[in-house]
Amino acid sequence: ACDAVGVMRIHLVYSTDKPPEEALARTTSGSAAKWIDIVRHETIEGCYRVLREQGFAIYATALSPESKDLYALDLTPPVALVFGNEQRGVSAVARQFADAAVIIPMHGMVESLNISVACAVSLFEAMRQRRALGQYDEPKLEDAEMTALREDWLCR
Repeated sequence: ACDAVGVMRIHLVYSTDKPPEEALARTTSGSAAKWIDIVRHETIEGCYRVLREQGFAIYATALSPESKDLYALDLTPPVALVFGNEQRGVSAVARQFADAAVIIPMHGMVESLNISVACAVSLFEAMRQRRALGQYDEPKLEDAEMTALREDWLCR
């Protein structure tokens, strides 16, 4: 979903489970991980610090009464969406230090979507909002930057 909406970098924090290095590539659609830069962090605090230095607001997904409806959020500025483990959700630290908690509204018996679906739904909502403002009308990368990326991608 990240590549499909133009997200070029993801940040990962594994505080409990440590996946094998090749796990992400095996579980992504059509080896989409080849086109995405992956930044790994040791802690949530470290990850959030980097994201805030880059100008991102941080929204952590959480099933809680104070969570804001995904469709009511303005996702047009730079935002980082935080998704947790499918069994445990985001950690208490991830919720505590986020700018807000967010929920995908659901009306059936199931309380949550699996992580890949939740990620896709959220990213495509951000894309919908950004397209409505014309944010996809012009490339965001300079020609030299795009050439460097193509060369890097061809070597992967």
